[in-house]
Amino acid sequence: MLKPMEFGVALPRAERRPWFADVNGANVAAGVTAGLFYAFGAIPILLDSMASLGISSRAAVSWFFVTFMTSALGSLFLTLRYRLPLPIGWSVPALVFLVGAGGRYSHAEMAGACLVAGVAIVALGLFGVGERLVRWLPLSIIMGMFAGNVLGTASGTFKQLEIQPWVVGAAIAGYVGARAVGRSWCPPLAVAFAAGLLVAAIAGQVHPNAFAWSAPVADPMRPRFDPVSVLTLSLPLVVIAIGMGGVQGMGFLAGEGYRPPVRVLTVWIGLTTLVNAGFGGHVATIQNNGVAVLGGPDAGPRDQRYVGSVVASVLAFLLGLCAATAGSLLAILPAGFVPALAGLALLSVLMDALRKATQSELPMGAFFALAIAASRVTLLGIGAAFWALVGGLLVSFCLERPALRRAWQSA
Repeated sequence: MLKPMEFGVALPRAERRPWFADVNGANVAAGVTAGLFYAFGAIPILLDSMASLGISSRAAVSWFFVTFMTSALGSLFLTLRYRLPLPIGWSVPALVFLVGAGGRYSHAEMAGACLVAGVAIVALGLFGVGERLVRWLPLSIIMGMFAGNVLGTASGTFKQLEIQPWVVGAAIAGYVGARAVGRSWCPPLAVAFAAGLLVAAIAGQVHPNAFAWSAPVADPMRPRFDPVSVLTLSLPLVVIAIGMGGVQGMGFLAGEGYRPPVRVLTVWIGLTTLVNAGFGGHVATIQNNGVAVLGGPDAGPRDQRYVGSVVASVLAFLLGLCAATAGSLLAILPAGFVPALAGLALLSVLMDALRKATQSELPMGAFFALAIAASRVTLLGIGAAFWALVGGLLVSFCLERPALRRAWQSA
């Protein structure tokens, strides 16, 4: 039999218990929170980005539908196979990067660059580059980068108090009250969601009738392989997918005591990117905010947290079916409620990441990684998470070299 720490090794079918036997209030609440974050956090970015790129409404629906479907189905398969919270999905940093380049390249050229990036990611996964990268990067620096990256989302809860003081205040009160009770039947995220939703309903700010549905479409796209666009876009997209999303997500899982199948995940991300690009979509990666919510302490016992990823995958599938009318989803709940809920879900994760980053032999490098990631700086079209890893390693190499050498030797 496998030891409890050996999460990530696929068990023989005869030794597996049904996944629904692991369902509890905490992991269901985490799954719903992640699903709500996908809907009200990712959808506005996707809609705004597609409008900025000036693509047709049909192409936008196809892009949206395929990226949500590949995310939902891939996450569901990997989660149930490895019994880990493995949310594979669209890369928001990659989308923002493409929008920044949208004035210079057509949609077909972007699809071609994404296809090349997908092939490169698959090759890197097969050669074990992603696996070596995760082992080579010290956990404390990864945790510092992760903490800096989620700091804005976690602190965003309290920024939303200005927008929705009663709704967000009720959610915060429910979260704190549930943590004070400290019982497994009283998960903090579920209580926060129920309290905020109740106050919003009393105030007349919940509008279920705002939703309207029509069937989505999936149109294949003929990519264009322009040498300039491929050279300019493909390498940053690979760095974003592996160096930012993959390393951050898999590093977080390792910090929580899991053993993520790094090589399999890297190849899967590349294959998902190829499918997405074939329909005009962009690169895939690990959902970093999703993995933080689904794999963190508030998601229940560690060996049962994967159920939250199952719930979130089902919700992502349903969101994909709403691709043609996604905008109407945003009118159901009051503004500020979902960002506040997502921030509450990340508080315990942030505390744990800060502890692992600073209580280590590489505190200076980890702190620099945190500060750089929190700055949201973008250099050469590449986001802060990548530069946080580079900066943290450079600082540790200059100031904490013996400890860094020991970390590499232990890896």
